[in-house]
Amino acid sequence: MSEFEYVTVTDDDAVCTIRLDRPAAHNALDRKMAAELREATYDAVARDDVRCLVLTGSGGTYCTGADLGTLSGDESDEKRLRHLATDLHAIVTALVNAPMPVVTGVNGVVAGGGLGLALCGDIVLAAESARFEFAYPRIGLSGDGGSTYFLPRLVGLREAQRLTLRDEPVGSEEAVSLGLATERVADDDFEAHLADLAAGLASGPTAAYAETRALLHESFDNTLSEQLTSELERISGLATSDDFARGHDAFFEKSPAEFVGR
Repeated sequence: MSEFEYVTVTDDDAVCTIRLDRPAAHNALDRKMAAELREATYDAVARDDVRCLVLTGSGGTYCTGADLGTLSGDESDEKRLRHLATDLHAIVTALVNAPMPVVTGVNGVVAGGGLGLALCGDIVLAAESARFEFAYPRIGLSGDGGSTYFLPRLVGLREAQRLTLRDEPVGSEEAVSLGLATERVADDDFEAHLADLAAGLASGPTAAYAETRALLHESFDNTLSEQLTSELERISGLATSDDFARGHDAFFEKSPAEFVGR
């Protein structure tokens, strides 16, 4: 596994945790950090031994988007922003298409490009002190990182318009109420709860999770007929999986299934 300067990767059984680790810069993305995060994400989603992927931050911050200190505020920034956004979009795409559940642990402020990195999780765990911010209007830019894709799907178009155009920070309690986050956890309990949540998902039927994730994402573009066809193909394809055999036997034995993720 590669060694990184601004990203820390740790394994705990079948859980791989990728931690943004540039706390002095509030985990803002410069070219090097974005490239490292892209490599770490690609490596994790390709590993057969990873059954749950966690993305979180260090130093009380999740991610504050692009490092504005690397930009100059003039036309020379076009190329820099293209490079950063390209890496960011590749990371988000890899997380959405990952063959395992993805948990994003929002341990503090998330803003700008970091917002898409938070919202793309299947489970978004928010610390009590977490704050969600669109932030782009403050610097005269539009959104990236998938934020304008996820927001209307999660909260509806009208609420997404309010959040992006008025650019008002959203605390953790409101984030759960709106659907931006799944669950709110006290700061002191955050790391332990994040680990327990990920471990629980990692012990589940990973292959079935992957197919369910894909079905949910497809549903926004499919007709009912197309969705039913996709459901038919995916569920019948899982009939020969080890996990289904184990789940079937456990059901009749009235005992918990021990899934292996295939």
